[in-house]
Amino acid sequence: MSTLRFHALKEIFNRQPIHIEENIRRSEIFGANVFNESTMRQYLTKDAFDNVMDAIGNGSKIGRAVADHISTGMKEWAISKGATHYTHWFQPLTGATAEKHDAFFETIGNGLSIEKFGGGQLVQQEPDASSFPNGGIRNTFEARGYTAWDPTSPAFIYGTTLCIPTVFVSYTGEALDYKTPLLRALQAVDAASVAVCKYFDKNVKKVNASLGWEQEYFLIDSGLAMSRPDIVLTGRTLLGHSPAKGQQLDDHYFGTIPNRAMAYMRDLETECMLLGIPVKTRHNEVAPNQFELAPIYEEANLAVDHNSLLMDVMDKVAERHNFKVLFHEKPFAGVNGSGKHNNWSLGTNTGVNLLSPGKTPMSNLQFLTFFINTIKAVHDNEALLRAAIASASNDHRLGANEAPPAIISVFIGEQLTKVLHELENVTDGKLSPQEKTDLKLNVVGKIPDVLLDNTDRNRTSPFAFTGNKFEFRAVGSTANCANPMTVLNTIVAKQLIDFKEEVEAMISKKDMKKDDAIFNVLREYIKKSKHILFEGNGYGEAWEKEAKKRGLSNNKTTPEALKAKVSKSAIKLFEDLGVMNKIESDARYEIEMEEYVLRIQIEGRVLGDIARNHVVPTAVRYQNILIDNVKGLKEIYGASFKKLAKEQLNLIEDISSHIEGINSMVTKMTEERKKANAILSLEKKAEVYCNKVKPLFDDIRYHCDKLELLVDDELWPLTKYRELLFTK
Repeated sequence: MSTLRFHALKEIFNRQPIHIEENIRRSEIFGANVFNESTMRQYLTKDAFDNVMDAIGNGSKIGRAVADHISTGMKEWAISKGATHYTHWFQPLTGATAEKHDAFFETIGNGLSIEKFGGGQLVQQEPDASSFPNGGIRNTFEARGYTAWDPTSPAFIYGTTLCIPTVFVSYTGEALDYKTPLLRALQAVDAASVAVCKYFDKNVKKVNASLGWEQEYFLIDSGLAMSRPDIVLTGRTLLGHSPAKGQQLDDHYFGTIPNRAMAYMRDLETECMLLGIPVKTRHNEVAPNQFELAPIYEEANLAVDHNSLLMDVMDKVAERHNFKVLFHEKPFAGVNGSGKHNNWSLGTNTGVNLLSPGKTPMSNLQFLTFFINTIKAVHDNEALLRAAIASASNDHRLGANEAPPAIISVFIGEQLTKVLHELENVTDGKLSPQEKTDLKLNVVGKIPDVLLDNTDRNRTSPFAFTGNKFEFRAVGSTANCANPMTVLNTIVAKQLIDFKEEVEAMISKKDMKKDDAIFNVLREYIKKSKHILFEGNGYGEAWEKEAKKRGLSNNKTTPEALKAKVSKSAIKLFEDLGVMNKIESDARYEIEMEEYVLRIQIEGRVLGDIARNHVVPTAVRYQNILIDNVKGLKEIYGASFKKLAKEQLNLIEDISSHIEGINSMVTKMTEERKKANAILSLEKKAEVYCNKVKPLFDDIRYHCDKLELLVDDELWPLTKYRELLFTK
């Protein structure tokens, strides 16, 4: 056994369990380290408090004078909590969060100093933007970028640092982050939804998109993780033979949470409570050492911030418990990967969930309006929605008999399918009195208030209606939720705008009453969107063939999928709604395509290194032991040694065959990488990495995994799957 692997396992067996006290009420510490409404009332003047609340509720601007008052109160609160530094906390297009800490401390001359934090420092800062992905928005030597305070997401303290959520833009104003387009999309869906809500309730003045994410992850002992170069450098195992026992007995899912994992979860939940992240659910997931946590739903922008913060906190808490958190969508072959289901809905300022059927026909009609428009939006933009969840890591998971396929479809269940079928078959034109009665009483009015248990869940559906929300199940576990949420809210906003225009046109041109016009438009939408609805098994080949007949895209790889982001229709969509201009759309396409290339490139280099510098030398060492054994048998038994050494000779030959296979495949992969790197077109380079380089990973892995079964376990250098997945 390799020294690193041996010491990693020994350390685990000698490690003492960590005990976390859990006698404190969560409600008593929730938001204790957050500059929330309750805290602002204590530390801000009434005018400053009113300005912040108006900015949060109505999007009004905060003047610099008021910002000075706010910053003073925020500083005093932060210092009282032990903070010594502050930072603008933002989400650049790296997929991680970013922060630069500055001390409150400043000198004022004559050896004197003060704690200072002014409105200018709160509202805006100028971090160096030269090394963040920009997709050609600016030259490398043009380093200026700006972070600007987002008052809708409250500041918080982590450790001894006051963290202020901000947007991040270039010197010329283009978004260089995930938050800016999301805020624009949320503003667009708010305005479009309010306009449609006026048909049903004149009191609606604001509509918020809500998000509830479900974070899946693996917990691996940090010592074992550090013994694997592939986990350290890529976040997943690039080789490793499946253990005799995996997840086939279904004994891990919802099983008793292991003590060590439970201690980690308790510690994590305490940190989350202090930071105002409303985590509620924890459980074992399907694969060994795989778990999930989920929060109470929040406004989408805040939920995105909380998920990004959570992933940082999970890593930091894991260090205290000697764990490594694996967020990768497919860290282990042969067992389920991880997703981050995004549960999405729309809610009004009057307290109505627009995707929850009400108790009256009219509220049912409002539900059907938003329900059908969402389906239509997905139907018309399914390729763009697929592009929103595209990544090198998520490609491993989509369609792998454990997650939704790359084909975007919508599952609504048997009962709502019947409702839409009845509505579709109403006579064209104005509704007769009989039809109105039939619709309101028999179709619209018969939808129950709660649909949660009226239909089974379809885990193969990428986009499923689950009673009072849509669940976007295809989002990957490493993803920043802002990406799919920006696209989803944008396409729904556009659809609602189109819907209102069509309804108004029918009212004015055809002299229809409002209800008649709404029913007619919805009926046409049902007819046009039927191809996106699918209730069956998304894993089967039959669905791939059927989806092709329906005209649905099936972009199985990221290079294929991302093209939808820069289609003429997508660019126009984002421009028309003010979410992103063409420069920003093109930049994101280039950044994500380049990231795909770099991740495959890194994996190829790591795999080649492990195969040639770890696996092959170990196989040769064991082969030499076998050769010495055969020589010894020959010395003792003479010519008859071949019969006695038959198995050893076969083993020597098998090892030689796999060593040759590894060397030839690694050489071929290296040559293909060189060819790809010489290609100037990023799009073509990505395609070559996808179609020429990446397929060789499986060939190299095949030979390495075979050698793992042949070589003496005492010599094998890499921590094995049985140790990574079953060490508690």
